[in-house]
Amino acid sequence: MLGKFKPTWMVESIYDLSPADLKRHGIKVVLTDLDNTLIAWNNPDGTPELKQWLKEMQQAQIPVVVVSNNNHKRIARALAKLELPFIARALKPLTRGINLAKKRYHLAAKDVILVGDQLMTDIWAANNAHIRSVLVRPLVTSDAWNTKFNRMLEGQVKQKLTQQGFEFKWRKSLDD
Repeated sequence: MLGKFKPTWMVESIYDLSPADLKRHGIKVVLTDLDNTLIAWNNPDGTPELKQWLKEMQQAQIPVVVVSNNNHKRIARALAKLELPFIARALKPLTRGINLAKKRYHLAAKDVILVGDQLMTDIWAANNAHIRSVLVRPLVTSDAWNTKFNRMLEGQVKQKLTQQGFEFKWRKSLDD
């Protein structure tokens, strides 16, 4: 049962995912959570590091698609300056948003990953959809009010996974 919360990879930040690493693993599209994964939940403008990473993905022809549980208005406002495609109301940990993205981009499960900062939504959704996942550290240590409960549950799940021998080890790339 706890296996549904195990990420395929763990990297410090989404910015550590290089186009070369992604291509080496056959990844054609990066699906990503929004808050605390791509941008800090309280800083919708993003960082220079984010803009550089997005430029590298674009040059490598690896689309980045936001798959978020937020509503359309919230995501559109947050991504206005970044001009990224997105799927709102993804209903993670259900597979709705992932399946819409796979259909929109004509993707097989092997061609896509989901990057996120939460076991309880992002990683569980990826495992439910039978795609690979990347757990990243949250960009900021504070959370929006609606995420705090998930973080509490996540702590309990991490403790149980650790007791079963799963190692939560942050890396700097997929191949570390």
